[in-house]
Amino acid sequence: MLFENQHPHNKAIMIAVLGKPNVGKSSFINHLMGFDLTIVSSKPQTTRNQYHCAFTIDRTEVVLVDTPGVHSTAQELNKRMNGQAQMGAEGVDLNFILLDLTTDVVAEFKDFLKNFEHQLSKTWIIFTKADLVKKEELNLASALVKIQELCPSVEKHFVISSKDGHNIHELTGAIVDAAQSAPHLYPGGDASNMNERFFVTEYIREQAFRLLKEELPYEIAVIIDEYKDIRKKDEEAIPEAHISASILVNRPSQRAIVVGRGGSIIKEIGVKARQKIEAMTGGKVHLNLHVKVSPKWFNNNYVLDEIGLPRTQKSTRVWRKK
Repeated sequence: MLFENQHPHNKAIMIAVLGKPNVGKSSFINHLMGFDLTIVSSKPQTTRNQYHCAFTIDRTEVVLVDTPGVHSTAQELNKRMNGQAQMGAEGVDLNFILLDLTTDVVAEFKDFLKNFEHQLSKTWIIFTKADLVKKEELNLASALVKIQELCPSVEKHFVISSKDGHNIHELTGAIVDAAQSAPHLYPGGDASNMNERFFVTEYIREQAFRLLKEELPYEIAVIIDEYKDIRKKDEEAIPEAHISASILVNRPSQRAIVVGRGGSIIKEIGVKARQKIEAMTGGKVHLNLHVKVSPKWFNNNYVLDEIGLPRTQKSTRVWRKK
């Protein structure tokens, strides 16, 4: 069957990118995309939502489903993040499980499976951070045997580095070979199923992660209060966006940290985030940031719903006002 505006030789594949926190999922996706779509931080649990990242190789559309790192937790925020990872693996053609070569990969894989409830379908293991390990130390034969015993759906493995591109071409070639004839989900060239508002919150949070103390980013969320996209009558005029957003913190003392002396920290967050948002939108952005104290927002169902994290079967049923 032919679809309007679709080439008859089109192929497509959807791949869930899974793993524990800080294995390099976002860096891996950005390398394949060719630009920084997902936010990257040295701190674990940076990604909170699952969403599509789409790119095309020749006539093959590759849709990567970015997912939060899977981990053991009792906090409602993290329960929902685990739920996002499990949802991301549903209905895909292929699963990529990323394992950090600087760790005990078998132990990491066991811990991943312990926290991932669904039986995985067709799976490839992607060993990341090869640039940090000497070649003579890459003896993965015994580890792969144990991994395949734990997960019989594992079919292939690749040793890659998102930093220097090691083996990325071999991996993308295998992806294209595994793709099947199918129409493209994003024939118009869209890179994601998320809108600009979502990425605005992500880019603000990314800058907060980079500037704030080690323990603070985990207790930060960003919510859009107002987003005005101004389109002028002159089609050649540069578009403008007026954005007001709130950075939520857990305690009053954290508000002072985020604001900084004389507003220095929040000002820098705003400047850096605005630059990245303007690069995304191609227009001028007026960004106004506020810091609000929302005690235990990470257990508040109203806030978690607002930042796009739906409830899971393990969710608590406590509802409070914001």
